[in-house]
Amino acid sequence: MAVVAEPLSREAVVAATRTLIVNDGLDAVSLRRVGASLEVTAPALYAYVADKRDLLRAIAEEEFAKLMSRFEQVDDTDPVERMRAYSRAYVQHARENPELFKTMFLFQPDLGFGAANGDSTPAATETFKLPAQAISEAIDSGRLHQRDPVTAAVTMWSAIHGLATVLLMGFDFDVDFEDQLVGSVIETMARGL
Repeated sequence: MAVVAEPLSREAVVAATRTLIVNDGLDAVSLRRVGASLEVTAPALYAYVADKRDLLRAIAEEEFAKLMSRFEQVDDTDPVERMRAYSRAYVQHARENPELFKTMFLFQPDLGFGAANGDSTPAATETFKLPAQAISEAIDSGRLHQRDPVTAAVTMWSAIHGLATVLLMGFDFDVDFEDQLVGSVIETMARGL
């Protein structure tokens, strides 16, 4: 009896790409490899994706949506505590999904003055807004010294993104040291802002 393959769809192509990224890394992605994993030729994928960039954008959108879901689980009313919790959620997301995390930042959020490479995604922008709102509320309540909410939000994000990147570099840190480092960076930034 012949096995009937599921019909090809955009969702199937994106799922196959996600699996390829998780298993082999972002650099391993090519339309040829994605097609091979689906047992089709690379040109067959063009009915579902415009190009590799479109495919990676779809992965990034999904990952930003997952990060946003983590952020939405934070229910603290104190804006500084929310800022801390968002920072921890961000680092945890990076730790759990290192190659997908790299994929996310092929597409930057629009911070109000355009994305760095002109190629933002709505999900990236929306995900940035939630922690930025907590920072803005903390400034308004007098809990942070920094007066410009955009500068404060980008400063905090820069520190936390840098921390996440360092943790993904493959240093032989034990879990306790990593957790201590995460806490130290978050507290240093919260006090500094």
